Amino acid sequence: MQSIKTITFACIMEKIIILDFGSQYTQLIARVVREFSVFCEIIPFNKPINFDENIKGVILSGSPCSVNELNAPGVDIKAIADKVPVLGVCYGAQLTAKSFGGLVEKSDKREYGRANLNLQLADVFLNDIPTISQVWMSHSDTIKQLPDGFSLLGTTESIPVAAFKSGDKTASHPIYGLQFHPEVYHSTEGKKIISNFLIKICNCTQSWTSAHFITETVANLKEMLGDSKVVMGLSGGVDSTVAATLIHKAIGENLYGIFVDNGLLRKNEFNEVLDIYKQLGLNVKGVDAREHFYTKLAGKTLPEDKRKAIGAAFIEIFDRESNLLTDISFLGQGTIYPDVIESASVHGPSVTIKSHHNVGGLPETMKLKLVEPLRSLFKDEVRKIGAELGIPENLLNRHPFPGPGLGIRILGEVTEEKVLLLQNADAVFTNQLKHTGNYSKVWQAGAILLPVKSVGVMGDERTYEYTIALRAVTSVDGMTADWAHLPYEFLADVSNEIINQVKGINRVVYDISSKPPATIEWE
Repeated sequence: MQSIKTITFACIMEKIIILDFGSQYTQLIARVVREFSVFCEIIPFNKPINFDENIKGVILSGSPCSVNELNAPGVDIKAIADKVPVLGVCYGAQLTAKSFGGLVEKSDKREYGRANLNLQLADVFLNDIPTISQVWMSHSDTIKQLPDGFSLLGTTESIPVAAFKSGDKTASHPIYGLQFHPEVYHSTEGKKIISNFLIKICNCTQSWTSAHFITETVANLKEMLGDSKVVMGLSGGVDSTVAATLIHKAIGENLYGIFVDNGLLRKNEFNEVLDIYKQLGLNVKGVDAREHFYTKLAGKTLPEDKRKAIGAAFIEIFDRESNLLTDISFLGQGTIYPDVIESASVHGPSVTIKSHHNVGGLPETMKLKLVEPLRSLFKDEVRKIGAELGIPENLLNRHPFPGPGLGIRILGEVTEEKVLLLQNADAVFTNQLKHTGNYSKVWQAGAILLPVKSVGVMGDERTYEYTIALRAVTSVDGMTADWAHLPYEFLADVSNEIINQVKGINRVVYDISSKPPATIEWE
């Protein structure tokens, strides 16, 4: 039996390596680096770096650990700096100081939040940075004394070393350290500091662009796939559509897309998405499997049971449809970079919060090799690539939608009747958001059908019908989210329209909980 294995592309462009020591902000560093059109790759600190001429610098991330702990994570910083410039952020800075003989001790108090950086010495690394600027601290250790030969670049009101530089004889290339987090929004000059490191210290040419990515990826796909055939399960979402379009540009009709109607899509979504695929020239087969999914979900009320049932049902349908094709060698997927990082995290895969992931779990008996053209991209980058490819804006800018679809927005057992109720209510909410210009102001929005009936009065009749909860949040990446402060008048209009148009709903409520402690989806 041959396992599904991933085929990766060779990246020939310049890049920055980010060594991850487990910080919650590591992905933010990568995002900022890429904002400056410089490709970067996050790897665990304990994975060896294969240095070549394309690697222009290394950034050491923060960490929840202390450098003074027994078995604290570490790397040979001098060996790295003998090859390329290095920037240590928070833990990375403390590790640098300690590695070269400096003193790092517990802070008198834990330091979190805003502080003012006071520059002490001019350096190209801090070029165009004001003498005093706001930065964001998040640490419990402090660098009390720099190693011999190192230079102090900045302090704050409460710590003696906030920014520093290595001595000329320390290593072949300079090493910089920042006790604060330049990658977060609250460090007002943080992006400029990172830009200085990339451009002035590492001499990056900023060649990482959407057009460059498309050209290189399509060329790689053509070389890798040749005349091979690829099958791909499409969801109608941004990631799978962009991935399919790239593969299609490389191999044309040898890409076979399968788009399954699981009965849990948004109203009219199945036909609308198929029309978009047709416009894009994709070779996609639509499969109506609604009854199959409803049968598999019958009697299931627990969220995890429903997720597993939906995932298993999809695999059954996808496997059946794939077996109707001949000579398929590859399985295409829309995996993006956060998924890759998660599976290779410093501490191993995180605790399972959700049991679904794209088309994960496909049987090994399919004997296919994976092709994942987006596995180096963040979501916002995928959208930029999609725009460059000419994918319609109404698909590219759609709100995130859970893999199990409305199956986890119907609390309790899923039935066809409940799906129709929720589809209609959700359509009212979404259409009103778009009509009033609020759709682009929220990161994700949707309706949830609650397993609650309540008494209502319509005309002279009493009703006993379901309750709909509306959920709309603002966020950058979904890791944290706040409830969207939609106008009362808007919510009143949506409530009125749902109750009047959707028979079976007589009450509408609005969810004003943030993440954390709540999640964006209810299940």
